[in-house]
Amino acid sequence: MEIIISNSGGKPIYEQITDQIKGQIMSGELQAGDALPSMRLLAKELRISVITTKRAYEELEREGFLTTVPGKGCFVAAQDRELLREARLRKVEEHLSAAVDEAKQGGIELPELIETISILYRGDEL
Repeated sequence: MEIIISNSGGKPIYEQITDQIKGQIMSGELQAGDALPSMRLLAKELRISVITTKRAYEELEREGFLTTVPGKGCFVAAQDRELLREARLRKVEEHLSAAVDEAKQGGIELPELIETISILYRGDEL
């Protein structure tokens, strides 16, 4: 499991950790039952506070991505495929909402925006 922390982004470190672990779970890189590093080990590897890793792991557990087994550690929880799809759809909607706002501000009409999205989705050259 690889996690990269940026101090220049303005996003809290615990959120960077949760986002990256969620992404690895949703992409299938981390599978149900996979063990995560202990909070202390992750904190040491990332050179951050154990409190920060604890907060990230608690958030992931609260959202159903991790399960903690006392005395054994944290593991990737079995995921409901429909919930994963919904989480991805929510993320796509956030990005599209920002793109729509940018298009409106730039005077780009809906048909041109739809065409651009279609081209990008198919992987064609712009």
